[in-house]
Amino acid sequence: MKKITKAVFPVAGLGTRFLPATKASPKEMLPVVDKPLIQYAVEEALAAGMTELIFITGRNKRSIEDHFDKAYELETELEYKNKQKLLEIVQGILPPSATCIYIRQAQALGLGHAVLCAKPVVGDEPFAVILADDLIDGEPGAMEQMVSLYESTRSSVLGVETVAPEETGSYGIVEVDTLAGGLQRVSSIVEKPRPEEAPSNLAVVGRYILTPRIFDKLQATTPGAGGEIQLTDGIAALMKDETVLALPFAGTRYDCGSKIGYLKATISYGLKHHEVADELSAYLRHLAETR
Repeated sequence: MKKITKAVFPVAGLGTRFLPATKASPKEMLPVVDKPLIQYAVEEALAAGMTELIFITGRNKRSIEDHFDKAYELETELEYKNKQKLLEIVQGILPPSATCIYIRQAQALGLGHAVLCAKPVVGDEPFAVILADDLIDGEPGAMEQMVSLYESTRSSVLGVETVAPEETGSYGIVEVDTLAGGLQRVSSIVEKPRPEEAPSNLAVVGRYILTPRIFDKLQATTPGAGGEIQLTDGIAALMKDETVLALPFAGTRYDCGSKIGYLKATISYGLKHHEVADELSAYLRHLAETR
């Protein structure tokens, strides 16, 4: 039985919703308190047992590579100044057991195309796809929950969450059938439907475990609007050959691709951070009392 050791991180997007902050810096490097979004995503994958981290990158994404690389000058400086705690933090960003692989997506041809770029590295193995925009706070992590379901069913798994009906136009939306044992099998999936056309308000939210057959489906997928290859279309084709499950994972999701979601995440994580929690909490109470 092949375990899931590979995680794909599509990070080639332009981050236009955060301009001008993302003009020269990747949106995945936006910090939530003191860690960038991509590090939270990587930590979730590592906690789920994945050791091969595959980043599908684009131009102006070099800082992601630098973040997970060894920083000799910085480490030497911290050691010289006897800042041992900071040195341990920097050296602990990535464990020795993890391997980073970077693949350039030369053209922005959609999420499906980004996943397809990982085929030469993934090969004939099941793998995870994690979108760093969706920051999920929970224990165990969402991906760990999904890996557990995959290992008991050997089926592709989509992480899903119920969204407001008026928000269906921002997500891939699934319809499900309930099987024995409470499993939810995806019976249909559609990309960003209008509320009146959506089969449900159960949205796929940036977490996938996929069998390698998805690559054949993506290669046969016709580009849709904007010339993009949609991962949703590939999954719809995959469903014709094998079971695809939906998992409403436990945890709180923050849509950090939106400004309000990013701000909510920053506040929520700040209120848990040992250095700033008390002062931030006091400031928020003061703010609420004086507004």
